[in-house]
Parts: sequence; structure tokens; C-alpha cells
Amino acid sequence: MSAPRLRLVEASFLERPVRLRLPFRFGVVTLTEAPQVFVRARIRLADGREGDGVAAELLVPKWFDKSPQLTNAQNFDQLRGSLGRARRRLLSAGADTAFGLTAAVEAVHHAECARAGLNGLVASFGLALLERAIIDALGRIDAVSAFTLARENRLGLTAATAPDLAGFDLDRFLAALAPAAAIQARHTVGLLDALTRAEVKERLEDGLPESLEEVVAAYGHRYFKLKVAGAIAADLERLAGIAAVLDRSEAPYFATLDGNEQYETIDAVVELWRRIGEDPRLKRLRESILLIEQPIGRANALAKPVHALGRAIPVEIDESDSDIGVFPRARALGYRGISSKSCKGFTRALLNRARVARWNAQEGGTSYVMSAEDLTTQAGVAVQQDLALATLIGVTHVERNGHHYVDGMAGVPQAEQDAFLAKHPDLYRRAPGGRVRVAIRGGALAIGSLETAGLGVAALPDWRAMQPSPATE
Repeated sequence: MSAPRLRLVEASFLERPVRLRLPFRFGVVTLTEAPQVFVRARIRLADGREGDGVAAELLVPKWFDKSPQLTNAQNFDQLRGSLGRARRRLLSAGADTAFGLTAAVEAVHHAECARAGLNGLVASFGLALLERAIIDALGRIDAVSAFTLARENRLGLTAATAPDLAGFDLDRFLAALAPAAAIQARHTVGLLDALTRAEVKERLEDGLPESLEEVVAAYGHRYFKLKVAGAIAADLERLAGIAAVLDRSEAPYFATLDGNEQYETIDAVVELWRRIGEDPRLKRLRESILLIEQPIGRANALAKPVHALGRAIPVEIDESDSDIGVFPRARALGYRGISSKSCKGFTRALLNRARVARWNAQEGGTSYVMSAEDLTTQAGVAVQQDLALATLIGVTHVERNGHHYVDGMAGVPQAEQDAFLAKHPDLYRRAPGGRVRVAIRGGALAIGSLETAGLGVAALPDWRAMQPSPATE
């Protein structure tokens, strides 16, 4: 089926505040609150039909741009500026396919953002949210899911922005994508998180787990994402504390190690990996580790080869994934993986997943990997669209942390909470007191209800319960 041509005719941005129940430390920031931005976009197809789509994402400080000179408020404004610039570019673009619109403006949008002092990740944020809203609108108009749009390539995906995929049969690749009815939730262990109940000094008593051992007991997780801070001795002790909790279970568990750019050189990470292997407290934990996620600061991550570590365990790019051209460059340096985050781009993730498929086929193995990572996606639009992308690219586990650090749909009108629970009863549960929360059972999220018209969202947020965003560029 041919991809429909369309144009963006209107887009608005609204926000609502999000307050965390627990502080979340990752890298150089401890997050306690941030706005969540919502995109509402209207598209018009070539046949004259129009429809609206939605997307949402938390404005996370000190991840897209980790400069210590910038305040959280300035980080928020960077992301709003990216949204405004992307909207202006897309509104002025001619009619094209959903992917064609992204491809047509991506380079010039990134260049414009760079001139304004905004890095590639910030630039990607604005375009990614609008792209998702456009895809959502297309699915709603045609009454098909984003899964169908992707498998039948109604998005119009080509190798236009990824010339290294020339000659690769994208249509055949897309047709073979098979979203699952459930996906394992990989629990994030932040740098401030209590590991045992005894470590929790002042309990919140909100009915949710507060320590790692309580999380495992409550949700049954088998997958974990472990943050390290860039100091080998301290990281070893932290990992030993985590292992002491996880090793209590006789059932297998799996982990990823997230460096969050905290190490300066590959030699330091190699030393960390060697020391982990030498520590008897970490024997089982080390055997469980699937990959190491961007341990080196982005200023140096692509400056030197990482084969010394990459031969032992897959090392993937995350924060350095600033544009669609990064993965092949990283591969040449010894990286074997790349992360998917919906804030980087829906079609970018599909193209990177195609690269994984092509390279593994060429080398006759499974050396190249792709993971799905969270950016504290919130219950509702954001978490559902991120889960839809994760299962579409075929991963079996996805980092999930928004449900742990935020108390479900806290601050959301009850009618909106009820609507999401009614439309997605497999993904949510009602807690005592009426609060709607993500449901994790046996460590897994049931996501069959994401097979709905649009991009994984059958209910809609209450626009009246939001404030206009300052993203007016």
C-alpha cells in the first residue's frame, strides 16, 4: 500500500507540572519536578481529510544538555525552543509522507538549532514529538494502528536520511515487525535509590515500594538498569549492594549498566569491567549484564575506539545519538548497540533497527543490539507511545522508571485517569483511593491494548487541565 501524502496544518503545545514522589538522580542532576509538554497536531491528507494527533514528553533537565552552567529552567526553554522551531519548519514544508516530512526538514532544523546553541539531542526532541503526533493523527484518520502504518510502510520510510541502508529491503524488514502483547519492564536503580527497606529513613506510606527489595517483591522484576557514577571504588560498592538484593532470588535476572557519560575514557570503563569480574560479590551480577550504555561523556565518546571493551560486552550509544548518522560512525569505533528513546524520533528508531538487522545478517550473528530506554515517561500518552515503539522494534524488555518515581497519574483530572484505565485496562490498575497507575505483573507490562487507531493511545488527555506552553518560537 502506498504511503499517503499529507501536510501539517496546525500544532499547539500545552504543559502540566509533574512532581516526583522520590528524587531521581541520574548523572549530574537530581530530579524532583519538571513540566510535561503535550503536542496537539492537525494534519490534512491529499484527499482533504483532516485529523488530530497527540504526543507527550517530560521536559527533563540535564540530560539533553548537561552543561552545569544551565539552570533547569534554561534546559526547559531549550526543549521548548526546539519544539517551536520544528513546528515552524514542518508547517512551511510541502506535502509529503509522514517520514518524508521529517526527512525534508531534519537537516535544516538541526542546523538552525545548532546556530541557536542547541545540540543535536535538543534538536531531535522537537522534531520527534511532532513526528509522533503526525503519525498518531494519520492512524486515527485511517482507523489503523501505528503498528499497521509501520508494517505496511504507510509512513513512507526510505533510506533518504540513512544512505548506508541503500539496497536494503526496508519494506520487507518492516513487514516482518511483530509487536508483542506484553513486554518486560526493566527497573531503573537510580543513584539515590534505597536498596533495602531498612535504608528508607522517612517512609512516604503511599502504597508504593520505596526500595529495590520492595520493588522486586511488589512487581516481580527480572530486568534491571543499574546506574553508575564514574568513580570505580564507589561504583563497585554500589553494585555489590545491588547484587546482595538481586542474588536473593534463585530465578535468573538480567541487567544493563548505565554509565550516563560519567567516565572520561574507555580505559577507565575497561578497568571498571575488570574490577567487576574480579569481585566475588559481583560474580552473578556480572554474568547477568547484557550491555553497557554510554559510559563515556559525549565530548569524547566518538573520539576513540572502544574495541577493548566492546569485544567483551556490547557497548551502546545513547546520549551521543544526536542524529541519524551517528550509529554507523559508532559502529566503526567498536560500539555494538544504540538506544531507542521516543524523544529521539520514531522513524529514526526504525532505521537504526534496520541497521541492526542488516549488519547482523551480513556478519551472520547477533553482535549488534538495540535497547529501549526510558526518560521518565509518564502514565498516559508518553508511556504508551514509548511502549508502542519499543515493542515495534522487537525488544523484549524496556527500561521503565516513570511509574516508580511518580505516583501514577498524580495531578491528572480523575475523569482523564478513568478514561485511560477504561481504554487500556491491561496496562493500568486502580490503586486504593482511585489513583490510576501502571500495572506491572510478574515483571511485565501487558500492552495488547496499544493496538488501537493511532500511536498507541485510545484515550485523550484533558486539554482544559493544561496551560499553554511558552514554546512559541
